[in-house]
Amino acid sequence: MQIRDRVFVVTGGGNGIAREVVLQLLAKGARVAALDLREQGLAELTALADAGERLTTHVVDVTDRDAVEALPDAVRARHGAIDGVLNIAGIIHRFAPVSDLSLDEIRRVVDINFWGTVYVVKAFLPDLQARPEATLLNFSSMGGLVPVPGQGAYGASKAAVKLFTETLYAELKDTKVHVTVVFPGGVSTNITGNSGVAIPGGMTAEQAAEAARKVKTTTPQEAARLTVEAIERDRPRLLIGGDAKALDRIGRLMPTRAIRMIADRMKALLG
Repeated sequence: MQIRDRVFVVTGGGNGIAREVVLQLLAKGARVAALDLREQGLAELTALADAGERLTTHVVDVTDRDAVEALPDAVRARHGAIDGVLNIAGIIHRFAPVSDLSLDEIRRVVDINFWGTVYVVKAFLPDLQARPEATLLNFSSMGGLVPVPGQGAYGASKAAVKLFTETLYAELKDTKVHVTVVFPGGVSTNITGNSGVAIPGGMTAEQAAEAARKVKTTTPQEAARLTVEAIERDRPRLLIGGDAKALDRIGRLMPTRAIRMIADRMKALLG
């Protein structure tokens, strides 16, 4: 799909991978409506982008169904049409076994990661189907491929996004709407802080940063580049990072071994 002069809606656009995706889409000549819950993040994005009227920002909670359903009219009023929707917004929860998580904690993650994606898709899909060509891209996670102890509700929500998106691909494969599901591995973003979650293992922020430097992660810029490239090439599936690719492979070939391997590696975080 061509990027230049197309209009894209991006959730979570105020930070992390989504912010980099917005910047790269704008650099390729697109118009973007960036959605985020945090007004400050959108203000920072606007300053970084310096894209004038090609960028509009919309403060919205994707779990607010009424607010999401009002968005297509707002985006059309500013940009005229909607050619692509990218659901990137997402959160994790504190690192804890399911038995220790409250129902409210589980519900919050599922509401944002899964229902937020569903609301946005349902709101914008009629616009996409009306275009000569369109794209719909949803972020799952490598946590939606293989279970990660301590992030059970997060993984379940992302597995739901995976199957939801794959179903959309099957239903829309003979139309002009290209559907993509993305599985990022470890990306050096502040998802922990943005999720309002304490750093696991009792580490300080400095210790967490040092630990992250020792682990090979993908930069947000590279994750965004691959995401934009997937749109341009109409790729139905994108794995970001060697860790996501490895988990996808072992999870399909030896699912039980993959579960045990990840469980052993998570023991230290779960105490």
